[in-house]
Amino acid sequence: MTGLLEISGLAVEFPTRRETFRATSDISLVVQPGEVLGVVGESGAGKSTIGNAVIDLLEAPGRVAAGSIKLSGEELRGRDEDGMRAIRGSRVGMIFQDPQTSLNPLMTIGAQLEETIEQTIGLVGEAATDRAVELLESVGIPEPRTRLAAYPHQFSGGMRQRVVIALALAGEPELIIADEPTTALDVSIQAQILDLIKDLCRERNLGVILITHDIGVIATIAD
Repeated sequence: MTGLLEISGLAVEFPTRRETFRATSDISLVVQPGEVLGVVGESGAGKSTIGNAVIDLLEAPGRVAAGSIKLSGEELRGRDEDGMRAIRGSRVGMIFQDPQTSLNPLMTIGAQLEETIEQTIGLVGEAATDRAVELLESVGIPEPRTRLAAYPHQFSGGMRQRVVIALALAGEPELIIADEPTTALDVSIQAQILDLIKDLCRERNLGVILITHDIGVIATIAD
């Protein structure tokens, strides 16, 4: 059966002056729509490297040295920057571990959502605002229309992470890569965010890759 995301034989290397360090070797996985796939391992094991390789955001001088990365049967390896920019956000959404670094502190939540909506699905003006309200509502933020005018520092850590999830959903992607999405949150808030990710995965038939070092998180959410 063909998967939403199929990674086969993935190897990522980081050349240095002395040697070439291989961060991941012969990684293969398949993610189906509506499925949460967990990638677990200790810090430095190469988990985030896999997610970054999918969207071609490896830190220089990192490179994909071997393997195949297919999204809905289309090979992503070898695409130029414009080709990958069309994939990021609109087909693959990212949720990062620290919402404070994912959000611009000088822009309102509404402006950030509307900008992403315009860039990914082309809605502008009132249509983009209405879509932003729908997204905030879908991730459980109360009084969403009022909160569009707020800045990130006016939200709690858990609410900021909900906004990051809304941003990841703005382009109506097929796949979400969630890289340690609850590490910076209190334990009680972690459970709420994990439940939200799982519910959205089911409701929208999204494929989700959840990257974490926490076996408890994997036990809670991953298929």
